[in-house]
Amino acid sequence: MAIEAPARVRLGRTGLEISRIGLGAWAIGGSGWWHAWGSQDDEQSIATIRRAAELGINWVDTAPIYGLGHSEEVVGRALEGLDPRPYVFTKAGLQDGGDNSVRNVLKRDSILREVELSLKRLRLDVIDVYQAHWPIPDEDVEEVWSTFAELKGQGVVAHIGVSNFSVSQLRRAQAIAPVETLQPPYSLLTRDVESEILPFAEAERLGVVVYSPQESGLLSGAMSPERIAALPDDDWRKHDERFNQPQLSRHLALVGRLAAVGERHGTTAGAIAIAWTLHNAAVDGAVVGLRRPEQVEELALAGNVALGDDDLATIAG
Repeated sequence: MAIEAPARVRLGRTGLEISRIGLGAWAIGGSGWWHAWGSQDDEQSIATIRRAAELGINWVDTAPIYGLGHSEEVVGRALEGLDPRPYVFTKAGLQDGGDNSVRNVLKRDSILREVELSLKRLRLDVIDVYQAHWPIPDEDVEEVWSTFAELKGQGVVAHIGVSNFSVSQLRRAQAIAPVETLQPPYSLLTRDVESEILPFAEAERLGVVVYSPQESGLLSGAMSPERIAALPDDDWRKHDERFNQPQLSRHLALVGRLAAVGERHGTTAGAIAIAWTLHNAAVDGAVVGLRRPEQVEELALAGNVALGDDDLATIAG
């Protein structure tokens, strides 16, 4: 009997056909930096990425800021020798500011240094999708996008996109060179992009991959007050207001509704949270943070779940 494969779609006008789920490599950066998820075993990370590839997840999203380069290094090790090799999405514009802080830098010379280092860590000749991580400072949007267009022209990167840009910033970038992809935050708890950004992206045929569809694990079905209390102190979620009262009780009630829908479809609350974001016609794929092979097996087919009106009503409460 054939094993079900993850659903795939065309990513905007890039020509890339991607699985609806991509592996997010933020937590794979490990500990020891300003926005860590606690410690992470590199061999387990590599096993997770390779298991994702085996199951048909064909893209990995990372960034040089994740673990201050460590995530990219681990991704590079994991993908070396794989055929076919999953696409690599990475970013530029965030740097270690020292003293447990971050710097936003969008200047041309800085971006050129960043891409060179990313290529080396990832063990690649060409980055498949290169993204401007944040549009900060705003006055440098034109400079970073001109630099990205230059890199594409040189063949250093195959496709160029942005993350966290507003519609006005997207328009400014589009005036210089086409924006091919957009990566905004989107989940049942973070819906600001529904009003302007996603409709604009759909009208312009941008490839959209959303991040944090499970709200950093809060909607996964695996969180409880006890588990949150037991998180290591260097896991940023332990100190985030969404993971603490009074918000936590409301969020866990939503998880209960997601779990009820999951039972109808033979899957988990987290998979339903992801499927909900993919139900939006503007969204091509979702970046899903995965740290262990068993998480891959649980969520690889979340993009295959078709939610009906009854499901959506249950989720809405």
